[in-house]
Amino acid sequence: MNVFKTVRGQIIALSALALFAGVAGAAESPTAKTAAKDAAPSSPLTVAARVNGVDITNAEVDRAKKIILSRNQMAHASMNDEMSKKVDEAALNQIIAKELLYQAGKKLEMKDLDKQVQDRVAENKARFASQDAYDKALKEMDMSEKEVETFTREDLVIGNLIETTIAPKAKVTDEEAKKFYDENKDKFHREEAVRASHILVGADQNATAADKKKAKEKAESLLKQLKGGTDFAELAKKESSCPSSAQGGDLGFFGKGQMVPEFEKAAFGLKPGEVSDVVETQFGYHIIKLSEKKDAETVPFEEAKERIVQFLTQQKVQQGVSDYVEELRKKGKVEVLAK
Repeated sequence: MNVFKTVRGQIIALSALALFAGVAGAAESPTAKTAAKDAAPSSPLTVAARVNGVDITNAEVDRAKKIILSRNQMAHASMNDEMSKKVDEAALNQIIAKELLYQAGKKLEMKDLDKQVQDRVAENKARFASQDAYDKALKEMDMSEKEVETFTREDLVIGNLIETTIAPKAKVTDEEAKKFYDENKDKFHREEAVRASHILVGADQNATAADKKKAKEKAESLLKQLKGGTDFAELAKKESSCPSSAQGGDLGFFGKGQMVPEFEKAAFGLKPGEVSDVVETQFGYHIIKLSEKKDAETVPFEEAKERIVQFLTQQKVQQGVSDYVEELRKKGKVEVLAK
């Protein structure tokens, strides 16, 4: 996990680009569309704040507000006055933080920044299904291609600042990781899990009685071959209609509640190395082989350590960014004007 990129996204360094990029992957999200529509600015050119002489307009704040609403799956119309005021304040503070970080980041040298901007813009554009989809997203966000480049440049500059100035200071010691583990052992509980392979002879719910009978007879024939010594994985590759056939039927580890009830009951009832009888589910007829079984347990510290370090590092970077912004705010001149 790239921690500084995660934090950069959380402080909305991407500004409007964050929501614009989201349109590519979730263009049909009704909540995002509602938020974008309902949060339309009344006076977009009005200056909401000024950061070291740089104006922040209502349009920028409203774009940040759209991102907050979209990310939290909220619709502007569903908020009361108090909630709306809090979102407005959060959006303004995030844009102020973004501007402060961008101004600080511009003081650092970045090689081939223009090329990086063009490459990132092309990468984001490629996420859209077509040029029409891209143009539609631009229109919905009331953005120009020039603005996309501007937001991309800000993102790269702020990302470089966080990566080179803040993230290196966010070190997590073994003692800190162990302390977090000891104080949060309930978060590291792992339920019973099994690893199984299967052979599926497909027969969906719409299959005729004759087709189901034929599928079941085939499954019973395959089971007979397995009892006769045929290799399970090889037979799965040849005969299973499940995509897992490419892996010899291996489904990996899964816990309770992840498979349909009939399959789950059969799999968890086996011992490692055992093969089930033919099991019928809504997908057809299965033959299941259990490979491994893991009892419910608390995940050992050494196994959880990497994830804990990542989590604590992210927290430290977040705090580092917050502290850095506060320091920049004290040293600079930030004026919050009437919106």
